[in-house]
Amino acid sequence: MKPSRPLYEREPELAAAAHAVDALCGAQAVGGLLIFSGEAGIGKTALLGEIQTIAADRCTVWSARGGETVTSVPFHVVRQLLQPALDRFPPDEVRTLFGPWYEIAAPALGLAEPTGPQPDPQGVRDGLDFVVARLASRLSHRPLLLIIDDAHWADGESLAWLASFTARLGELPVLVVQAHRPEELAARQNESGPGSAHPSQVRVALRALTPDATAELVRAALGEHADDPFCREVWAVTGGNPYEAVELVAKVQDRELAPLEEAAGLLRELGASARGSGLVARLERLGTNANRFAWAAAVLGTDISQDLAATLAGMSSAEAADCTARLREARIVTGFDPLEFVHPLIASAVYRSIPPATRTAMHGRAAWAITRAGLGPAAASRHLLEVHPDDDQELVEQLREAAKQHLAVGAPEAARRCLERALQEPPRQRVKATLLYELGCATLLSSPATTVQHLRAALDMPGLGDDQRVDATYRLAAAHSHNNQLKEAAGALAAEAARTAPGPGLMRLQAAHFLWEGMQAGEEDGPGRSGRLARNADHLQGRDNAERALLTLRAFDAMLRGENSQLIVDLCERALVDGHPARGLGWTDTEWGFELPTLVGITYAFTDQLDRAEDLFGEAVRAFEISGWSGAHLAFAHTLLGLVHRRRGRLAEAEGFLREGLRLADRVGSGLPVHWDAACLLIDTLARGRVTEAREIADRYAFGAPYPSAMVLPDGPCVRGRLLLAEGRTKEAIVELEAAGHALEPRGRFNGVWAPWAGDLARALAEEDPARAAQLATTARVHAERFGTDTAIGEALRCVSLFARPEDATHLLAESVRHLEASPSAYEHALALVDHGIAIRSPRELARAHKLATACGAESLANRAHQARASIRSSE
Repeated sequence: MKPSRPLYEREPELAAAAHAVDALCGAQAVGGLLIFSGEAGIGKTALLGEIQTIAADRCTVWSARGGETVTSVPFHVVRQLLQPALDRFPPDEVRTLFGPWYEIAAPALGLAEPTGPQPDPQGVRDGLDFVVARLASRLSHRPLLLIIDDAHWADGESLAWLASFTARLGELPVLVVQAHRPEELAARQNESGPGSAHPSQVRVALRALTPDATAELVRAALGEHADDPFCREVWAVTGGNPYEAVELVAKVQDRELAPLEEAAGLLRELGASARGSGLVARLERLGTNANRFAWAAAVLGTDISQDLAATLAGMSSAEAADCTARLREARIVTGFDPLEFVHPLIASAVYRSIPPATRTAMHGRAAWAITRAGLGPAAASRHLLEVHPDDDQELVEQLREAAKQHLAVGAPEAARRCLERALQEPPRQRVKATLLYELGCATLLSSPATTVQHLRAALDMPGLGDDQRVDATYRLAAAHSHNNQLKEAAGALAAEAARTAPGPGLMRLQAAHFLWEGMQAGEEDGPGRSGRLARNADHLQGRDNAERALLTLRAFDAMLRGENSQLIVDLCERALVDGHPARGLGWTDTEWGFELPTLVGITYAFTDQLDRAEDLFGEAVRAFEISGWSGAHLAFAHTLLGLVHRRRGRLAEAEGFLREGLRLADRVGSGLPVHWDAACLLIDTLARGRVTEAREIADRYAFGAPYPSAMVLPDGPCVRGRLLLAEGRTKEAIVELEAAGHALEPRGRFNGVWAPWAGDLARALAEEDPARAAQLATTARVHAERFGTDTAIGEALRCVSLFARPEDATHLLAESVRHLEASPSAYEHALALVDHGIAIRSPRELARAHKLATACGAESLANRAHQARASIRSSE
């Protein structure tokens, strides 16, 4: 990447680079992102070469380059960056460098065969981050500089990694310098979604050379006798584009023209020969063999093997060597083996000059040669994508196999391209349904709407076996749920269940139907569904996974309804095997999905079984991290641990897990179910004394109506109502909490710990309508005693005490304290202690409350206890 000519008018760009390198190599080793943008030929590559020279003695430099014909090759740019560095280490040391990420990220770099479950693309990116950080630490005496040229032609997987990696450059002694054409990169990012940016990134747009700089370039090559009119015409013909100016001057030298005004009229014709059709004509003059060899090189794209190019061109090694020499002399290619085109503009022009039929045939031969060399369908797939459809069933199977290989290394978009191309071939009718099913599975995480389309099409035609139909329907329902279409998910499951014979498949469909019906925020016949679920599940013992799934759903539903907590815990125990999810129902098992162990853990969390819940959710974090599922899955696992800590009253710990859940979710997208859950729980946590911060989270994540079609953890309207109440917006809180009650009561959902609308509404109505408030509190107490957990009963008694006579209130608060002391809910216990201490004017009780509130991290509540204690003492 070193420049072959001087740079002109690039002082500001070089100054920006020198500043960034100085910061990287300084005492603080500050990393960063430096981006150069500009049109083709503006001098980006030459500038990067100069930066590499500047940094060579101070930094370890890794470089890579995108290519127009290899944008479909997953991790192409990442492999260029990392493989040469990793090649210096023996295999056992490479494994050590990857640490726990070896099985997840090494296959993406071609260093290991994929094993285990299909990796989450975000997990692969995190693994690559880990490896780069490890390598950077090994280079502690020489900080790391990554140079990426032609980033607009980087493959999608590498672009996604660069976006996530550069967002955390402040943590690493790494400088990333990137060059791209702005329009092309913007188009690529519109396709895949924009990535996040490093907050201290520096962007520099390269400008065309001025007439003076162009004249300096001309005279440096042709001599000081080049006159002003001639130099001015070079500038006019090239528009100050450095590449075109250099090429034009080279043509002048080839023609041995005098650089004087009388020759200036020939410059436009010469300039045309340096690009587009003129360049192609120049190539043709080199002869048929050289022309065909250049075509073969253009089809191969980058890192061009002479032998492979010779095979594509149908010539011997000696003929290929002769063609290479002629193309090098004509400044079309550089290097020997591998070859590279001198400039991407030349590669593009040569590639586009190939007659379409010939180009297609050469791609076909390239795929054949790569497959014959044993490199596999994934390596050949970029060429297979370019072959015209021709009812070739072997090609269909090659593309299906390539898709499997892409999925296995965490490249679902590459898999999607292969399967969509296979559909165009087209496949035989008996294969088409299976191919659509595979395509739907490949797009589940990246595009739920596309998954719905493909899986519906697969189910509407013959070809799927019974097991495939069940699995396709299950995944279709999951895609609907990701697309906020829970009613459609339940409908698809019901329709398929109606045509499925009794057996494990039917039970799987029925369990999923109960799941997505019950997860809806609104439901026409909640009690009816709950009754059917109870009849189907209560007698089961958990002998297989279908039974365990139904028991899980029954336990979760019973928890929401506030049925007897001992019954609920027994259902959970039957749904597990020795206290853990059964094989096939684990966190990373894809047949049933992670929702079922999640529901068991949530049910434990709301039945005062917090140790059991924490064990399960800790397993989830470990399972997702081991499998590299570090996107929405890991975000949700952190959210669930935040739930446990919130229920324990450990507010600071809860906040930490919930903010981490949101951070992880933000990397994946916006408006995901985990965003709603994590934001809801964080607001619920912060609203206990840090109301302004709770409002900031609510506003940032648009927490409020319209709510998603799936229920939010815990009940979203209840949490928003509590926040409004804490803000003093009582009338708005009453409206929100009444709406929550109207939605929950007809469904028979009376768990006041999950959805405390009645208690909060009673407090909101205490002055305006005390009779109704007291009735609400009394009814909530009845439901709490039916549920039977110490948390539910203690909270209900504390609310009822607000509307009782003073002597009765004191007794109720004492009972509340007793129940909450026996519960794992420390924050609620501290609240009851404060209320009881104030009621009986006990400094000792308030001292206990202050100590417990402080331990919970509830500063506002601790201050309240302290002030009440001081007030009592001052009045004695």
